[in-house]
Amino acid sequence: MREIPSFSSDVLAAMQRAAMPDFGRWQRMVYATGGCAQPVRLHGERITVDAGTGEVLDVYRTADEPTGFLLTACGNRRASRCPACSATYKDDTYHLIISGLRGGKGVSEDVSGHPRVFATFTAPSFGAVHGHREKDGKTLPCRPRRDVPVCEHGRPEGCGARHDRDDPQVGQPLCVSCYDYEGAVLWNAHAGRLWREFTKTVPSVFARLLGVSRTDLRRTLRLSYAKVAEYQARGLVHFHAVIRLDGPDGLADRPPDWATVPLLDRAIRQAAELVTVLGPSGEEEPARVLRWGAQLDVRPVYVSTDLNGMSDQRVASYVAKYATKGAESAGTVDRPIRNVWDITGLEVTEHARRMIFICFTLGNLPQYRDIPLRRWSHALGYSGHFSTKSRHYSTTLGALRQARADYRAEQARMILGLPAPGEHETLTLSQWRYGGSGHRYGEPFWAELARQRIATARRIAREREQPDPG
Repeated sequence: MREIPSFSSDVLAAMQRAAMPDFGRWQRMVYATGGCAQPVRLHGERITVDAGTGEVLDVYRTADEPTGFLLTACGNRRASRCPACSATYKDDTYHLIISGLRGGKGVSEDVSGHPRVFATFTAPSFGAVHGHREKDGKTLPCRPRRDVPVCEHGRPEGCGARHDRDDPQVGQPLCVSCYDYEGAVLWNAHAGRLWREFTKTVPSVFARLLGVSRTDLRRTLRLSYAKVAEYQARGLVHFHAVIRLDGPDGLADRPPDWATVPLLDRAIRQAAELVTVLGPSGEEEPARVLRWGAQLDVRPVYVSTDLNGMSDQRVASYVAKYATKGAESAGTVDRPIRNVWDITGLEVTEHARRMIFICFTLGNLPQYRDIPLRRWSHALGYSGHFSTKSRHYSTTLGALRQARADYRAEQARMILGLPAPGEHETLTLSQWRYGGSGHRYGEPFWAELARQRIATARRIAREREQPDPG
């Protein structure tokens, strides 16, 4: 007897959605959003008129749609929340970074001759954690100790295991009682301030190295940067930054000949060592002195080549990759935690759970009430931006988005047969209302299918654009 195949409830729901009369139009909307996982439903209308004559050129109403609404992408940068929109954000970030290294997108190609480095700033140690160690492609023991010492709590201070990169033990403390959870959370909470103080200190260090005043330095040199925050497995953020030297007028101005990569490297290291931030202090508790960790990596960035440094393309790809990640990569959640009683039920690592508890505990103390620890407990105390840049580094995300919107508007204008720009001045009047977000019954299956097809098409297009190595 032939067996009847069984279908999951999700597949059955997807089949039922495909049978609905508005499915074709809904599917086209989903493709227009790139396969967004959390699209926004809008109700309203848009009217385009000739500004000179008042003639109505085009009318669009969601009431005329088979679906009754219009879908628009959520625009979330986090890959854990929306893979489709985060892919767009990743591409935009790549172009933003690479244009500041190589030129393009309105930036002169001369910028590729400016001294620049790729620097990684880390947090200090707040206790020993398990780690993945590798040398020449071979995985090494985590923390080998011959005498097998134990800490004051009776736990081993070493670990002879060979952890893979995805081993869940990586980043977890060897002894949770020895680990300084309070210090770790407070460091995350002040990491943004540490970066701001660093950017203020570097010019002072440059001026001292050159024996000039900061005012004189500003007449000859400008520092530009773009950075991204990444969570380490131990739950602490570190920053990857492209730091570039420009002339006084910014990226279009070549810096003086004495502004070299070795001088930039030296200034960065000295500034990082000098920067400190004081945490809050209580009646019987002195203020913590927070500073960068000892592990500071500074490498020169070259144009499309690796010469004891990093290629500009590799740097741009690296920054773009981490611009779409958040604290969830460190074993926590990507949504705010509203109630302390919810913490025990979270699907997080025990290390992350302890850091979240510390955020709530410290948030109740008077000296920490000005720090939004409870609000950012899901981010383990870090409340800063994940990607930032100085004003004159390169183009902006807003400019890239506007260029994409202008292109789509031009495509729509051609389809609708509207007058070309310059022929008639037009005026667009619109009114939109929020109608909800996310997919409904049976729709997630088709949205994910659309996202995968779009991603595959883009990957194939990129591969075709790459030059033949032969």
